[in-house]
Amino acid sequence: MESYKLAKGCKSRSQVIEMALQLLREQELEQAYREASAEVDNDWDVTITDGLADEAW
Repeated sequence: MESYKLAKGCKSRSQVIEMALQLLREQELEQAYREASAEVDNDWDVTITDGLADEAW
């Protein structure tokens, strides 16, 4: 931890831990977004093709 602190210019070990926790949160959030985007919502496909879209093209 000390070598990382020095290499990254952190002021304290606490700052190193805060950075590590932030990275973990970001990884979890990225995984949650991946899982959410993998879900298929067939009702949405019906909604966007129900005739409410602009047919002028």
